[in-house]
Amino acid sequence: MRGRLRQYRSAALRVVPMYQIRPAPSGTGLATIETTMIQYLYLGRIGYDEALRLQAEIAELRVEGRVDNVLLLLEHPPVLTLGRNAHRSNVLASDELLARRGVTIHEINRGGDVTYHGPGQLVGYPIFDLRSLRNDSGSRLGPVDFVRRMEEAMIRLCAGYGVRAGRIKGLTGVWCPGPGPADGSPLDESGEKDGKICAIGIHVSRGITSHGFAFNVNTNLSDFGLIIPCGIPDHPVTSLETEFPRRAVQQPEQLPALEAVAEETARQFGLVFDEQVLAVESVEALRAQAAPVFPAEDTPLQVPPEVERLRGVENHPSQA
Repeated sequence: MRGRLRQYRSAALRVVPMYQIRPAPSGTGLATIETTMIQYLYLGRIGYDEALRLQAEIAELRVEGRVDNVLLLLEHPPVLTLGRNAHRSNVLASDELLARRGVTIHEINRGGDVTYHGPGQLVGYPIFDLRSLRNDSGSRLGPVDFVRRMEEAMIRLCAGYGVRAGRIKGLTGVWCPGPGPADGSPLDESGEKDGKICAIGIHVSRGITSHGFAFNVNTNLSDFGLIIPCGIPDHPVTSLETEFPRRAVQQPEQLPALEAVAEETARQFGLVFDEQVLAVESVEALRAQAAPVFPAEDTPLQVPPEVERLRGVENHPSQA
Protein backbone atom coordinates (compact mmCIF):
# COMPACT_ATOMS: atom_id res chain seq x y z
CA MET A 1 0.00 0.00 0.00
CA ARG A 2 3.07 2.20 0.05
CA GLY A 3 2.87 5.10 -2.36
CA ARG A 4 -0.88 5.17 -3.01
CA LEU A 5 -3.61 7.08 -1.21
CA ARG A 6 -6.72 5.52 0.26
CA GLN A 7 -10.06 7.09 1.14
CA TYR A 8 -11.14 6.87 4.81
CA ARG A 9 -14.40 7.70 6.53
CA SER A 10 -13.29 10.40 8.94
CA ALA A 11 -16.04 9.66 11.47
CA ALA A 12 -14.53 6.26 12.25
CA LEU A 13 -10.90 7.37 12.49
CA ARG A 14 -8.78 9.64 14.64
CA VAL A 15 -5.27 10.64 13.64
CA VAL A 16 -2.42 10.53 16.13
CA PRO A 17 -0.29 13.15 14.30
CA MET A 18 2.64 11.21 12.89
CA TYR A 19 3.04 12.16 9.21
CA GLN A 20 6.61 11.58 8.12
CA ILE A 21 7.89 13.97 5.45
CA ARG A 22 10.37 12.16 3.23
CA PRO A 23 13.29 13.92 1.49
CA ALA A 24 12.66 14.78 -2.13
CA PRO A 25 14.17 12.48 -4.76
CA SER A 26 17.37 13.97 -6.10
CA GLY A 27 16.73 16.71 -8.65
CA THR A 28 12.94 16.87 -8.24
CA GLY A 29 12.74 19.71 -5.75
CA LEU A 30 9.71 18.01 -4.21
CA ALA A 31 9.02 16.36 -0.88
CA THR A 32 6.72 13.37 -0.53
CA ILE A 33 4.43 12.20 2.27
CA GLU A 34 4.74 8.50 3.11
CA THR A 35 1.23 7.08 2.98
CA THR A 36 1.71 3.79 4.81
CA MET A 37 0.48 3.92 8.36
CA ILE A 38 -0.37 1.97 11.48
CA GLN A 39 -4.09 1.62 12.12
CA TYR A 40 -4.67 0.78 15.76
CA LEU A 41 -7.75 -0.43 17.60
CA TYR A 42 -8.35 -0.64 21.33
CA LEU A 43 -10.83 -3.47 21.82
CA GLY A 44 -11.12 -3.70 25.60
CA ARG A 45 -11.45 -7.20 27.03
CA ILE A 46 -12.12 -9.97 24.50
CA GLY A 47 -11.82 -13.75 24.58
CA TYR A 48 -8.71 -15.44 23.28
CA ASP A 49 -10.52 -17.44 20.58
CA GLU A 50 -12.10 -14.26 19.25
CA ALA A 51 -8.69 -12.58 19.13
CA LEU A 52 -7.24 -15.51 17.17
CA ARG A 53 -10.05 -15.29 14.61
CA LEU A 54 -9.63 -11.54 14.34
CA GLN A 55 -5.90 -11.84 13.77
CA ALA A 56 -6.45 -14.37 10.99
CA GLU A 57 -9.07 -12.15 9.33
CA ILE A 58 -6.91 -9.02 9.44
CA ALA A 59 -3.80 -10.91 8.31
CA GLU A 60 -5.69 -11.98 5.18
CA LEU A 61 -6.80 -8.39 4.55
CA ARG A 62 -3.19 -7.26 4.96
CA VAL A 63 -1.98 -9.85 2.45
CA GLU A 64 -4.54 -8.52 -0.02
CA GLY A 65 -3.45 -4.94 0.61
CA ARG A 66 -6.91 -3.90 1.80
CA VAL A 67 -5.72 -2.55 5.15
CA ASP A 68 -2.50 -0.94 6.33
CA ASN A 69 -0.39 -2.31 9.15
CA VAL A 70 -2.80 -2.92 12.04
CA LEU A 71 -2.07 -2.90 15.77
CA LEU A 72 -4.72 -4.58 17.93
CA LEU A 73 -4.58 -3.56 21.60
CA LEU A 74 -6.71 -5.33 24.19
CA GLU A 75 -6.81 -7.46 27.33
CA HIS A 76 -7.89 -11.06 27.83
CA PRO A 77 -9.72 -13.02 30.50
CA PRO A 78 -7.32 -15.41 32.30
CA VAL A 79 -5.65 -17.69 29.75
CA LEU A 80 -2.40 -19.63 29.34
CA THR A 81 -0.82 -19.82 25.90
CA LEU A 82 1.83 -22.31 24.87
CA GLY A 83 4.07 -21.34 21.97
CA ARG A 84 5.80 -23.60 19.46
CA ASN A 85 8.70 -24.28 21.82
CA ALA A 86 6.64 -24.72 24.97
CA HIS A 87 6.93 -27.62 27.40
CA ARG A 88 3.74 -28.61 29.16
CA SER A 89 5.81 -29.25 32.28
CA ASN A 90 6.13 -25.45 32.59
CA VAL A 91 2.42 -25.36 33.46
CA LEU A 92 2.58 -25.94 37.21
CA ALA A 93 -1.14 -25.91 37.98
CA SER A 94 -3.30 -28.99 37.51
CA ASP A 95 -6.13 -29.00 34.98
CA GLU A 96 -8.57 -29.10 37.90
CA LEU A 97 -7.07 -25.99 39.50
CA LEU A 98 -7.08 -24.13 36.19
CA ALA A 99 -10.72 -25.07 35.64
CA ARG A 100 -11.66 -23.81 39.12
CA ARG A 101 -9.84 -20.54 38.42
CA GLY A 102 -11.52 -20.16 35.02
CA VAL A 103 -8.17 -20.28 33.21
CA THR A 104 -8.17 -21.77 29.70
CA ILE A 105 -5.17 -23.16 27.79
CA HIS A 106 -4.34 -22.61 24.12
CA GLU A 107 -1.52 -24.12 22.08
CA ILE A 108 -0.57 -21.61 19.39
CA ASN A 109 1.97 -21.03 16.63
CA ARG A 110 3.92 -18.08 18.05
CA GLY A 111 7.49 -18.41 19.20
CA GLY A 112 8.40 -18.88 22.83
CA ASP A 113 7.20 -21.01 25.72
CA VAL A 114 4.24 -20.60 28.07
CA THR A 115 2.85 -17.25 29.18
CA TYR A 116 -0.15 -15.89 31.04
CA HIS A 117 -2.70 -13.32 29.90
CA GLY A 118 -5.27 -11.78 32.18
CA PRO A 119 -7.03 -8.62 33.36
CA GLY A 120 -4.78 -5.61 33.82
CA GLN A 121 -2.38 -6.74 31.10
CA LEU A 122 -2.15 -4.86 27.80
CA VAL A 123 -1.87 -7.35 24.94
CA GLY A 124 -0.74 -6.14 21.52
CA TYR A 125 -1.12 -7.99 18.23
CA PRO A 126 0.69 -6.19 15.40
CA ILE A 127 -0.56 -7.43 12.01
CA PHE A 128 2.27 -5.91 9.98
CA ASP A 129 3.63 -6.64 6.52
CA LEU A 130 7.38 -6.95 7.03
CA ARG A 131 7.87 -6.06 3.36
CA SER A 132 6.49 -2.59 4.09
CA LEU A 133 9.14 -1.93 6.75
CA ARG A 134 12.79 -0.99 6.40
CA ASN A 135 15.77 -1.29 8.71
CA ASP A 136 18.35 1.43 9.23
CA SER A 137 20.26 0.39 6.10
CA GLY A 138 17.14 0.57 3.93
CA SER A 139 16.70 -3.20 3.57
CA ARG A 140 13.50 -5.03 4.41
CA LEU A 141 12.96 -5.63 8.10
CA GLY A 142 13.38 -9.23 9.24
CA PRO A 143 11.53 -10.98 12.09
CA VAL A 144 14.37 -10.56 14.62
CA ASP A 145 14.72 -6.85 13.88
CA PHE A 146 10.93 -6.54 14.13
CA VAL A 147 11.03 -8.02 17.64
CA ARG A 148 13.89 -5.68 18.60
CA ARG A 149 11.79 -2.71 17.50
CA MET A 150 8.83 -3.96 19.51
CA GLU A 151 11.11 -4.15 22.52
CA GLU A 152 12.29 -0.60 21.84
CA ALA A 153 8.72 0.70 21.69
CA MET A 154 7.91 -0.88 25.05
CA ILE A 155 11.15 0.35 26.64
CA ARG A 156 10.22 3.87 25.54
CA LEU A 157 6.71 3.34 26.88
CA CYS A 158 8.14 2.51 30.30
CA ALA A 159 10.45 5.52 30.15
CA GLY A 160 7.47 7.76 29.47
CA TYR A 161 6.04 6.70 32.82
CA GLY A 162 9.35 7.19 34.61
CA VAL A 163 10.08 3.45 34.80
CA ARG A 164 13.53 2.21 33.84
CA ALA A 165 13.52 -0.81 31.54
CA GLY A 166 15.79 -2.49 29.04
CA ARG A 167 16.94 -5.74 27.48
CA ILE A 168 18.88 -8.69 28.85
CA LYS A 169 21.39 -10.27 26.50
CA GLY A 170 20.17 -13.57 25.08
CA LEU A 171 16.57 -13.13 26.26
CA THR A 172 13.58 -11.72 24.44
CA GLY A 173 11.30 -9.19 26.09
CA VAL A 174 11.55 -6.08 28.24
CA TRP A 175 12.93 -6.14 31.77
CA CYS A 176 13.05 -3.84 34.79
CA PRO A 177 16.02 -3.87 37.18
CA GLY A 178 15.43 -5.55 40.49
CA PRO A 179 15.27 -3.74 43.85
CA GLY A 180 18.35 -1.71 44.54
CA PRO A 181 19.79 1.74 43.95
CA ALA A 182 18.57 3.32 40.71
CA ASP A 183 22.08 4.38 39.68
CA GLY A 184 21.56 3.96 35.93
CA SER A 185 23.86 0.93 35.74
CA PRO A 186 23.12 -1.72 33.07
CA LEU A 187 20.63 -4.45 33.81
CA ASP A 188 22.24 -7.40 35.59
CA GLU A 189 23.34 -9.73 32.80
CA SER A 190 22.51 -12.72 34.98
CA GLY A 191 18.96 -11.39 35.12
CA GLU A 192 18.40 -13.03 38.51
CA LYS A 193 17.04 -9.84 40.06
CA ASP A 194 15.47 -8.34 36.97
CA GLY A 195 11.74 -8.68 36.40
CA LYS A 196 10.08 -9.15 33.03
CA ILE A 197 7.45 -6.48 32.43
CA CYS A 198 6.74 -7.37 28.81
CA ALA A 199 6.78 -10.78 27.11
CA ILE A 200 7.10 -10.97 23.32
CA GLY A 201 6.47 -13.76 20.82
CA ILE A 202 5.43 -13.50 17.18
CA HIS A 203 4.47 -15.63 14.20
CA VAL A 204 5.23 -14.74 10.57
CA SER A 205 3.37 -16.17 7.58
CA ARG A 206 3.55 -14.83 4.00
CA GLY A 207 5.51 -11.89 5.38
CA ILE A 208 2.69 -10.91 7.78
CA THR A 209 3.23 -10.87 11.54
CA SER A 210 0.74 -11.96 14.18
CA HIS A 211 0.68 -12.51 17.95
CA GLY A 212 2.91 -9.97 19.67
CA PHE A 213 3.44 -8.72 23.23
CA ALA A 214 1.94 -8.82 26.71
CA PHE A 215 2.68 -5.79 28.91
CA ASN A 216 1.85 -6.00 32.61
CA VAL A 217 0.13 -2.82 33.76
CA ASN A 218 -1.72 -3.76 36.96
CA THR A 219 -1.88 -7.51 36.37
CA ASN A 220 -2.32 -9.82 39.36
CA LEU A 221 1.24 -11.13 39.38
CA SER A 222 0.32 -14.06 41.64
CA ASP A 223 -1.39 -15.63 38.61
CA PHE A 224 2.03 -16.17 37.08
CA GLY A 225 2.53 -18.75 39.83
CA LEU A 226 0.42 -21.09 37.68
CA ILE A 227 3.36 -21.43 35.28
CA ILE A 228 7.07 -21.02 34.83
CA PRO A 229 6.80 -17.79 32.82
CA CYS A 230 8.39 -18.18 29.40
CA GLY A 231 10.03 -21.37 30.69
CA ILE A 232 12.61 -19.36 32.68
CA PRO A 233 12.45 -20.49 36.32
CA ASP A 234 14.87 -17.98 37.89
CA HIS A 235 13.38 -14.79 36.44
CA PRO A 236 10.46 -13.03 38.17
CA VAL A 237 7.78 -10.95 36.51
CA THR A 238 6.87 -7.38 37.33
CA SER A 239 4.33 -4.76 36.31
CA LEU A 240 3.97 -1.05 35.77
CA GLU A 241 2.04 -0.90 39.03
CA THR A 242 4.87 -2.63 40.91
CA GLU A 243 7.54 -0.41 39.39
CA PHE A 244 5.70 2.88 39.99
CA PRO A 245 6.89 3.39 43.59
CA ARG A 246 10.52 2.83 42.49
CA ARG A 247 10.53 5.65 39.96
CA ALA A 248 12.98 8.49 40.26
CA VAL A 249 10.43 10.68 38.44
CA GLN A 250 7.11 10.97 40.27
CA GLN A 251 4.94 12.04 37.32
CA PRO A 252 2.29 11.04 36.50
CA GLU A 253 1.20 10.50 40.09
CA GLN A 254 -1.45 7.88 39.35
CA LEU A 255 -1.23 4.65 37.41
CA PRO A 256 -2.76 5.31 33.98
CA ALA A 257 -5.83 3.42 32.80
CA LEU A 258 -5.27 0.54 30.41
CA GLU A 259 -6.80 2.42 27.47
CA ALA A 260 -4.47 5.38 28.08
CA VAL A 261 -1.50 3.01 28.12
CA ALA A 262 -2.79 1.51 24.86
CA GLU A 263 -2.88 4.90 23.14
CA GLU A 264 0.62 5.73 24.32
CA THR A 265 1.81 2.32 23.12
CA ALA A 266 0.40 3.02 19.66
CA ARG A 267 2.20 6.36 19.62
CA GLN A 268 5.50 4.71 20.53
CA PHE A 269 5.00 2.12 17.77
CA GLY A 270 4.54 4.99 15.32
CA LEU A 271 7.77 6.62 16.47
CA VAL A 272 9.83 3.43 16.45
CA PHE A 273 8.51 2.14 13.12
CA ASP A 274 8.50 5.66 11.66
CA GLU A 275 4.89 5.51 10.50
CA GLN A 276 1.79 7.63 10.96
CA VAL A 277 -0.68 6.27 13.51
CA LEU A 278 -4.42 6.27 12.89
CA ALA A 279 -6.91 5.26 15.60
CA VAL A 280 -9.84 3.19 14.31
CA GLU A 281 -12.93 3.19 16.50
CA SER A 282 -14.04 -0.42 15.94
CA VAL A 283 -13.48 -3.63 14.04
CA GLU A 284 -16.58 -2.81 11.99
CA ALA A 285 -15.02 0.49 10.95
CA LEU A 286 -11.84 -1.31 9.88
CA ARG A 287 -13.88 -3.80 7.85
CA ALA A 288 -15.75 -0.94 6.21
CA GLN A 289 -12.46 0.65 5.16
CA ALA A 290 -11.34 -2.68 3.70
CA ALA A 291 -14.52 -3.18 1.69
CA PRO A 292 -14.07 -2.94 -2.09
CA VAL A 293 -14.98 0.44 -3.54
CA PHE A 294 -17.37 0.13 -6.47
CA PRO A 295 -18.18 2.89 -8.98
CA ALA A 296 -21.24 5.00 -8.26
CA GLU A 297 -24.46 3.76 -9.83
CA ASP A 298 -24.53 6.67 -12.27
CA THR A 299 -20.93 6.09 -13.38
CA PRO A 300 -20.80 4.03 -16.61
CA LEU A 301 -18.44 1.06 -16.64
CA GLN A 302 -17.72 1.66 -20.34
CA VAL A 303 -17.90 4.58 -22.72
CA PRO A 304 -21.46 4.87 -24.10
CA PRO A 305 -21.86 4.28 -27.87
CA GLU A 306 -23.13 7.85 -28.33
CA VAL A 307 -19.85 9.21 -26.95
CA GLU A 308 -17.85 6.86 -29.15
CA ARG A 309 -19.74 8.11 -32.22
CA LEU A 310 -19.07 11.72 -31.25
CA ARG A 311 -15.40 10.87 -30.80
CA GLY A 312 -15.38 9.42 -34.30
CA VAL A 313 -16.85 12.61 -35.70
CA GLU A 314 -14.27 14.72 -33.89
CA ASN A 315 -11.40 12.54 -35.07
CA HIS A 316 -12.63 12.42 -38.69
CA PRO A 317 -14.29 15.79 -39.47
CA SER A 318 -16.10 16.06 -42.78
CA GLN A 319 -14.43 18.11 -45.50
CA ALA A 320 -16.27 21.15 -46.93
